Amino acid sequence: MILTVTLNPAVDHTVGVDSLPESGRVARANDARIDPGGKGINVSKYLVELGTETVATGLVGDFLGEFIRDGLADGRIESDFVEIDGRTRLNTTVLTEDAEFKINHAGPTVSERAIDDLLRTVERNEPDTVVVGGSLPPGLDSDAIDRISRAGEWETVVDVGGDRLAELDASYALCKPNREELAAATGQPTRTLEECYDAVAQLRERGYDRVVASLGADGAIMATPDDRFHAAALETDVVDTVGAGDSLLAGVLSALDRGAPDREALRTGMAVASRVVSVPGTDIPPLDDAAGSIDRVSISSPEVGSR
Repeated sequence: MILTVTLNPAVDHTVGVDSLPESGRVARANDARIDPGGKGINVSKYLVELGTETVATGLVGDFLGEFIRDGLADGRIESDFVEIDGRTRLNTTVLTEDAEFKINHAGPTVSERAIDDLLRTVERNEPDTVVVGGSLPPGLDSDAIDRISRAGEWETVVDVGGDRLAELDASYALCKPNREELAAATGQPTRTLEECYDAVAQLRERGYDRVVASLGADGAIMATPDDRFHAAALETDVVDTVGAGDSLLAGVLSALDRGAPDREALRTGMAVASRVVSVPGTDIPPLDDAAGSIDRVSISSPEVGSR
């Protein structure tokens, strides 16, 4: 079972407007939705749609925290959250015809005692894999994530900011930076595919067994103890990039969970992500048709070329 941990979850508020208003004017939203959000929560959403057993946990509080609990229950996503003082944050994405704007709150201040409660929750669920995703709320630092990794026999996966990846000391089964996070974690340029390969190799040397780096329109690369390779992005009409990286990670983990080899796992992640970016917000589209796209994902290796 894959348990996801979102230490700083959010209610995602996505609105569509024709254009941003001038100062003092009002823009009328032509579309709006609210969803339980946060990297770990999003990964659990996609895992459920992919038929992979998962439980979502993390730290929630006040009426927005209750909205997250209820929203996941309505979506038949099992959860086991830790209640904290303070209010879960609200994140807003504004979509115009040709642009995307994000406004994210910092989140409530959290004490280390909450991590003690969280670790008891993780242990109670007996996961095979724990995915820690997203930012940390005020009051916590990287040690909170290292504590989760060291607390049990589970494999730990992280999808956090680049600066945070550089700070973590424990051993991790996998990390999933994007291009900017990869550069921030290593201090290396990531303009070209070759530079990304070099940066990923540096991350592996720091204790990440596998690295999956999402590169937007350039696809994704994966480095493992035995290989490294690149998956080209599928052509699709991109409507909204919210959840793209989360769905890529979910596709990879779902495939690995069922015993698929690394290449098939990366293909699966790319196929899932290409489906997700074709819909607005964090609404989960049907992913059964993503399986038909897996074989269309081209995989190449820097040593031996296309495979």
